[in-house]
Amino acid sequence: MSSDRPPRPARDIGITIYGCAPDEAALFREMAPRFGVTPTITGAAAAEATVGLASGNRCVSVGHKTPVTNAALRALRRAGVDYVSTRSIGYNHIDVPYAESLGLSVENVAYSPDSVADYTLMLMLMAVRGAKSTLRRADVHDYRLPEARGRELRDLTVGVVGTGRIGTAVVERLRGFGCRVLACDSRPTTAADYVPLDDLLRKSDVVTLHTPLDAATFHLLDRRRIGRMKHGAYVINTGRGALLDTEALVSALSDGRLGGAALDVLEGEDGIFYTDRRDEPVGSTSLVRLQELPNVLISPHTAYYTDHALSDTVENSLINCLTFESGNHRG
Repeated sequence: MSSDRPPRPARDIGITIYGCAPDEAALFREMAPRFGVTPTITGAAAAEATVGLASGNRCVSVGHKTPVTNAALRALRRAGVDYVSTRSIGYNHIDVPYAESLGLSVENVAYSPDSVADYTLMLMLMAVRGAKSTLRRADVHDYRLPEARGRELRDLTVGVVGTGRIGTAVVERLRGFGCRVLACDSRPTTAADYVPLDDLLRKSDVVTLHTPLDAATFHLLDRRRIGRMKHGAYVINTGRGALLDTEALVSALSDGRLGGAALDVLEGEDGIFYTDRRDEPVGSTSLVRLQELPNVLISPHTAYYTDHALSDTVENSLINCLTFESGNHRG
């Protein structure tokens, strides 16, 4: 819970909360009165068709599962909205420069990094122990041991790319396993052996990605850099899908140059993740190819999905909007 909560306003402030799941809605209704906030809550995404729900409110909160189109941003601005708080760390679903050109301020929320850090370690352990094939066999009552033995983290070198809040939390967890930890970041923040990226890739048995996605980090692991990785290394990605060149990754996994991958995020996941595709085409050739590989784990952008992270997100969404209303926002 935040320790720098803004003072309760003299009057109730209205906030429209778009794309709100039932558990989010319950928490917003529980917390909002403590902050002097009157929430308008809808499961619908922020769009031209739903902009009327923001009428009379300067602040809106949006989810990250559905892109906020430029048309929606224009409609929100015309409706009198001045501030958009996204219930996520990343901004990839909003054209922030365009929003700012309209006079809209856009901010993200902070939540505990532990949810993603815990999940990253889980994926890492599952990858080096070959958990996917073992569990699949057990599901069909084949209880034989796999031909290849798993590996122990204490015997491996793990490279952490990006040591912000989440990357730092991953480094802290790795210390308990006794493995060697290398790190790469322009601003060292934790007790790790910082090295250039190419050195990290060449020396690491496991590479885990935690850097933000921007123009400089798009396809950070491209075909050239993947080619420099240690033979049999594993890639873990709980950051952003486009940090990885998916086609290059598929190629390296298919020909055995990489030992495996565990991916909670994927290029082209929008419109696929968070939907039920059991009875319809998935719509992504690369996703299907990756899932067919026995050494690749895929989960649908769920690392953040814990009750603690949700509580942080709801509270900090309310605080963001109140801080904006008080004139003390970062923008």
